[in-house]
Amino acid sequence: ALLLTRLLILLQVNGSSMMPTLADGEIVILRQTKEIEKGDIIGFYYGGKILLKRVTGSAGDEIDIDQEGNVYVNGSMLKEPYLQGKSLGKCELDFPYVVPEGMTFVLGDNRAISIDSRNKKIGCVEKVQFVGKVVFRAWPLGRAGIMR
Repeated sequence: ALLLTRLLILLQVNGSSMMPTLADGEIVILRQTKEIEKGDIIGFYYGGKILLKRVTGSAGDEIDIDQEGNVYVNGSMLKEPYLQGKSLGKCELDFPYVVPEGMTFVLGDNRAISIDSRNKKIGCVEKVQFVGKVVFRAWPLGRAGIMR
């Protein structure tokens, strides 16, 4: 059991920035790793808390978000079937935006309210902030299962 707690982290979702993918109060399991890919939902340390967001871009990627909330990475529009609605949301960046070296660009799935890399307060995330990626939803049981 000790080994498992060093590899996996149980975390309760706080807030609705990842709706509809993750709802407030749900419990997810993160696998501790620094190896992440675009599309992964990751947990990272920010202000003494662990925030959950979706990886959208990595170092050198050019990110563009239009007025309708469509996200483009290196000129290709992302297919985002997990979104309930698209929104530019609260954005303090000038687009196109190039992700700095050693950084990761993250967005919440509930774009209208999520505070994420579009906001200068959070900005891009450094690898040292990574806790891991969400691999499983444990609660509620009716929605439990492997997260992709």
